[in-house]
Amino acid sequence: MKVYQIYNITYFQKYNRSKKTAAFSATQQPTPVQFNELRVFYHHIYEYKKGLRSLVLTTEKAANRALIEAKLQKENIPYIIKDVNSKNINVFFGNKDCIRVVSTFNSRLDKITPEQDFMLGIMLGYDKILQCKRYFIMRDKFIKKNMKNKTAAE
Repeated sequence: MKVYQIYNITYFQKYNRSKKTAAFSATQQPTPVQFNELRVFYHHIYEYKKGLRSLVLTTEKAANRALIEAKLQKENIPYIIKDVNSKNINVFFGNKDCIRVVSTFNSRLDKITPEQDFMLGIMLGYDKILQCKRYFIMRDKFIKKNMKNKTAAE
């Protein structure tokens, strides 16, 4: 009989087939607080494995970095983690080619170019038409900002 230990509650697989439990390695079990903080992260893994997403971006607490890395490594999912600040991290995971593209971007998402923003939005599955509109708005702001910087430097 298999026994699953998830945050101090024991479920017997034989008698509770309707209760779904997340599987964690014995060395990296989240506390109940961490499990609640990572619910969206775990749901994104589910969606990725079901083929609903090719790339995922989620912002998580930096304190959960070790658990996040352990889970992605265990699931054999390509990923890259970029620091947002001392408290938060951006976790990108999914298709290895998408991860390769994201790895070339600035770690601060507010500093990426309009073209990179467009590519990221498309890879994340955002609406293509809205991404096109967003691209032109961002490009115009980017051009105006660069023009001001050039005139200020002269």
